[in-house]
Amino acid sequence: MHLPLAAFYNTFDPFLFRISGELGIRWYGLSYVVSFGLAYWLMLRLARTGRSMLTAERIPDAMLALMAGVIVGGRVGYCLLYEPSILISFHSSFPFWDLFQLQRGGMSFHGGLLGVIIAAIWFARGRRQPDGTRSNAIPIMHFFDVLALCTPVGLGLGRLANFINGELLGRIASPPGESAPWWAVRFPHELTSGQSLVQTPEQLAKIQAIAAVAAPGEPDADAAVSILVHKVLSGNQGLAQQLEPLISARHPSQVYQLLAEGVVTGAILWVVALPRFGIFPRRPGVIGCLFMICYGLSRVITELYRLPDSQLAIKTVMGLSRGQWFSVGMAIVGVILMFIVVRRHAQVNKLVVAS
Repeated sequence: MHLPLAAFYNTFDPFLFRISGELGIRWYGLSYVVSFGLAYWLMLRLARTGRSMLTAERIPDAMLALMAGVIVGGRVGYCLLYEPSILISFHSSFPFWDLFQLQRGGMSFHGGLLGVIIAAIWFARGRRQPDGTRSNAIPIMHFFDVLALCTPVGLGLGRLANFINGELLGRIASPPGESAPWWAVRFPHELTSGQSLVQTPEQLAKIQAIAAVAAPGEPDADAAVSILVHKVLSGNQGLAQQLEPLISARHPSQVYQLLAEGVVTGAILWVVALPRFGIFPRRPGVIGCLFMICYGLSRVITELYRLPDSQLAIKTVMGLSRGQWFSVGMAIVGVILMFIVVRRHAQVNKLVVAS
């Protein structure tokens, strides 16, 4: 019997549409395309309203450099920081190398940030001319400010894709079979996430029985459960209803991070950047530093409701996950750079007044 368990039941298909098997348009990939499109539009608006030193003609080149930085830095960063074994995992079938299989682990924000910083520094230096000079150079701190204003929308869309995909699961609010708070979410993805399950032996036996019907003849129990979850996410409502009472209700940590990293951080940056506050563009670097502080703090807070990565042997250090420690470091660097930027601005003002 189907139980009214109150929590939202996430059975979204990770594909917008499938072409064949695992080939198709994924929500995760679409979030990147839309994010880059909105970043391009925002840069264009800033240029045309005189708030950016980056000319409209150079924005396409900037976007190509930044896209390369995000994708290469984000993917390689994830592998180096969280799952190095991906770098040596090869197969005989497409895409041949697990590095290109984005659904295995996904991207690291901190790796992507480093990739963007490297790309931004390279782009801001301009083009070298035959006489050794550089043309089209722009102040790097100003460029970081522009990028910071464009980043939260992409972060929010990425977290939305994480929610649809059932990735980065939150901590359990109610165990399987029990009523849950209205804000909680049940993810069938938990059965294949690699995280420790909290179902009772009786509940696990029911899941195995449902999987045996969903995957008749499959001798491997784990493979049968994977097939079951795949069919649930592909729209099999009958299996979905049978499975729902056997799934935990969790904190929607992806939604928390969407709001904190995308909405709240973005709102703070744009309010501070409004011309009437006299901060942007007269203090290059303030917006970029503020982004690092706001994102770092919001990530530390929201990950209190998120499970640590399952593949890590040591999941937490002094109560914080690896991602939280990276974010603590990011916030500290932001505070230090903010102090330097503000102090330098004050010194420049003193020199102007003295002259």
